[in-house]
Amino acid sequence: MNYKILIAEDEQDIAELLKLYLENEGYCVFCAGNGVEALKILEREDISLAVLDIMMPRMDGYELTRRIRETSNIPILILSARDKSNDKILGLNLGADDYMAKPFDPLEIVARVNSNLRRFYQLNTEKPKREESYILKVGDLSLDTQTLVLKKKGEEVLLTPMEYKILALLMKKPGTIYTKVQIYESTSGEYFESDDNTIMVHISNLRDKIEDNPKNPRYIKTIRGVGYKIEDR
Repeated sequence: MNYKILIAEDEQDIAELLKLYLENEGYCVFCAGNGVEALKILEREDISLAVLDIMMPRMDGYELTRRIRETSNIPILILSARDKSNDKILGLNLGADDYMAKPFDPLEIVARVNSNLRRFYQLNTEKPKREESYILKVGDLSLDTQTLVLKKKGEEVLLTPMEYKILALLMKKPGTIYTKVQIYESTSGEYFESDDNTIMVHISNLRDKIEDNPKNPRYIKTIRGVGYKIEDR
């Protein structure tokens, strides 16, 4: 598959550097200097993954992420000079799959792009083994791994790609405890120290969507000092 990458970045030097590295990987890269230009490219091209800067003129990366999520579930990687936890949490809550603070190593960006593309598109095309059901069920939750649709008591629950991958991992083996590192490596590839809080944010977002009481979760349990598991009861 010839993947198309969108870079929305108003600093031309950064955009050109990322374009160079990603084109060296064989990707077709489109650049936009602001969120409005990025939306026009998204309407025109079949974009596979978006790399978005936060601080852009005309439309910032947060609003662009929200607009993308209205119509698409492509992987989104946010870049920002703002590395505070609240900024990261906001980006992930709006539907981003990954977040990197500036300054960054271009090779790490390439690694993250590769991982997100591999995990997302292999997951979408991978066929379940004949002896395995493609419907995962835990309590009132039903996850269709072919259509990528989650339902709770028959009602569809919208998930971001990262939320889907985490939930599918947990639902395949109810009761199994996964560390944050295991979850990240299983859903996004290589784990970096800067990813420490990312999984916690995605877990929190999942609880808000699937739990009757997110503060007292029935499904996704925290095993203090170890990780997370999903309970089937």
